[in-house]
Amino acid sequence: MLTVTMSCGNSKKTTAEASMAQPIGPEFVADSAYAYCEAQCAFGPRTMNSEAHDLCEAWIVGKFKGFGMEVQTQKANLKGYDGTMLKSTNIIASYNPENTERVLVCAHWDSRPWADNDIDEENWHKPVLAANDGASGVAVMLELARLLGMQDSLSVGVDFICFDAEDWGTPQWAQSVDDGDYWALGAQHWAANPHKEGYKARFGVLLDMVGGKGAQFYQEGVSKQFAQSVVDKVWTAAQVVGYGSFFPKALGSMVTDDHVPVNEKRGIPTIDIIAFYPDCEQSGFGPTWHTVNDTMENIDKNTLQAVGQTMVQVLFSEK
Repeated sequence: MLTVTMSCGNSKKTTAEASMAQPIGPEFVADSAYAYCEAQCAFGPRTMNSEAHDLCEAWIVGKFKGFGMEVQTQKANLKGYDGTMLKSTNIIASYNPENTERVLVCAHWDSRPWADNDIDEENWHKPVLAANDGASGVAVMLELARLLGMQDSLSVGVDFICFDAEDWGTPQWAQSVDDGDYWALGAQHWAANPHKEGYKARFGVLLDMVGGKGAQFYQEGVSKQFAQSVVDKVWTAAQVVGYGSFFPKALGSMVTDDHVPVNEKRGIPTIDIIAFYPDCEQSGFGPTWHTVNDTMENIDKNTLQAVGQTMVQVLFSEK
C-alpha cells in the first residue's frame, strides 16, 4: 500500500462512554492467531500465480469451513501494473449468513512479490514472506471466526473477506509511474462485483499489519474521512479492553489500501487498523515493511492480542 504522511496530533474528542462500558465477549487467544500466522508462512511467500498461493488458499478455505463458516471464493483475472494477468481469489467466509444485519472484517492474504523497500538493493527483486503484511490480518480473522463458531449470542452476521492481489502495486524500482491504481486489485474487483448482489454492511474494519513488534495503530486519514464514527467505535473498544496504549488517539497517515474501494465503490463505511511508526526512518509502516525481514521473528503475540481483543469487543457490542 501507498501512504501520504500527515502530521500527528492528539484528538480533542473525548469518549466518556468508554468509562461506563464493560468488556464483553470471549477471550481472544493470541497463541492461536500466532499459529495461524505461522501456518501461512510455512507455505512460503504467497505471491500471485504461485503454487504457495494456491496451497494457502485451500488451507484458508478449509480453516474457515472447519469453524462453521459458509465459504465461497471469487475468482478473477486481474491485470497487474506491468500487464501480468493475476489469477486472483477473494475468499469470503460468512458467520450467520441469514442475518441481514452484517459487519465486514477484511484483510489481504497475498504476499508482496518484491522486497522493494529493503535497505539492501540486492533484495529488491526477492519476494516478501509477509508474516505481518498479510498473514497477521488473516490470522486475527481466523481466530475471530473460531471464537464465533462457538458462540450463539452475537446480534449480527459477520463476513470475513480475504482480499487477494492487494500487494502487486508498482515497485519502487519500476520505470512506470505509480498512480495507486494497481494496489488493492482484489478489493477493487469485489467492491464493483460483491459476492451477493446489493451487498451491504453496517460498517467494515480492515486489518493490515496487525502483528508487528512495537506496533501502534494511529487513526488513519482515509478512515477518518469516510467513517469517523467507526474509528470512534474501535478506539473506544480498545480502551475498554485495556489496550488503549496500542491505539493512540492521534492522526496517522492516509493510506491507499483495501478499505478505499470498499468506501468509494461499495459505500460501506470502513476503516483501516494499520500499524504506523512515526519515528521509523525506513518507513512509517515499520522497519520490516516490504523487506525480507517481514518474518515470524518479528511477530508479537501482544500486538495480535491487542487487535484481536479489540475486535471481539467491537463485534459483541453490536446490538
